Amino acid sequence: MGELVERVDERDDVLAVVEREEAIRHRWLHRISTIVCRNSAGQFLVHRRPDDVVLFPGQINWMLGGAVDVAESYEDAAARELVEELGVHARPRFLFKFLCEGVISPYWLGLHEVVVTEPVQPDRSEVAWHDWLTEAELTDLVRHREFVPDAREAFDRYRALPVRPGTV
Repeated sequence: MGELVERVDERDDVLAVVEREEAIRHRWLHRISTIVCRNSAGQFLVHRRPDDVVLFPGQINWMLGGAVDVAESYEDAAARELVEELGVHARPRFLFKFLCEGVISPYWLGLHEVVVTEPVQPDRSEVAWHDWLTEAELTDLVRHREFVPDAREAFDRYRALPVRPGTV
């Protein structure tokens, strides 16, 4: 049996438990939780995905994350993914969620943010390279490099927040 997720509707209400591959194949809505990491200087963690992964191989992203497990909240999934992918123990703060059309399949994307104050220890099966960039550098990277397409929409929505974390 593959990874189980909750199939949800356009209001993000649970309809059934299904395998993630099945949700993607049938383009059923499910939940993804992501984390934006900033350091105390306000820079963003950016990473490149390994070349041998199934989803978005070799592409650059400004978010970490993955599928929300069955009966797991977006917030708990974000904290779990942060530990799994960076070895960082922190509680990311929920910012917003939106219905993302998605390149591979549509899904609800919950975006969280955390200020990372400890050294990161990336899981090399998830993160091939990483660096800390200013917002201006990230903005340039989003538009001009091999960037995960779904992450562009999340970045635009993040930048459109009336008051963004770390800017007050």
